[in-house]
Amino acid sequence: PGWGSRATSVITVSNGGPWGDWAWPEMCPEGSYATGVSFKVEPPQGAAGDDTALNGVRLFCSPPAAGGTSSAVESQSGRWGHWSEPRWCPHRGRLLGFALRVQAPQHRLLSDEVAATNARFTCSDQHVLEGPGTERGEWGSWSPPCPGAVCGIQTRQEPPGGLRSDDTALNDLRLLCCK
Repeated sequence: PGWGSRATSVITVSNGGPWGDWAWPEMCPEGSYATGVSFKVEPPQGAAGDDTALNGVRLFCSPPAAGGTSSAVESQSGRWGHWSEPRWCPHRGRLLGFALRVQAPQHRLLSDEVAATNARFTCSDQHVLEGPGTERGEWGSWSPPCPGAVCGIQTRQEPPGGLRSDDTALNDLRLLCCK
């Protein structure tokens, strides 16, 4: 498939937001796997503001050998918010799966659509890394775990100025698995 010969499968969740298009996938360098994650979050904008909440997710890829340098990969990210400090799997663990917190489409006049508001990732030792996202929306069910480990990311982003400028930014996420 189009995401490079290294990926063996893709994991998804069923509750992603409906807006925007899938951006390009980005893969960890050959031989490395995702061991940490950072979140780009816009804080709540107040009653009159336009909330976008979760705007991006960045994977930190580490080679299997200790002492190798980590590299960051991200697919497309929204323009709002700031990146959090990286959260790492303990004991050199790898990311295996994820879940999204998403506000379902409101379809009401004057409602502020935000789509994805937070994300959680599971590590190979069952540890969960949760983002600093906002409280809106509901957590969906977990993705299936990668058979090997997470090695790439692809995001679904609504471009700025969407929905007559009720912006939602990040809507959905796919993770790519490598053996």
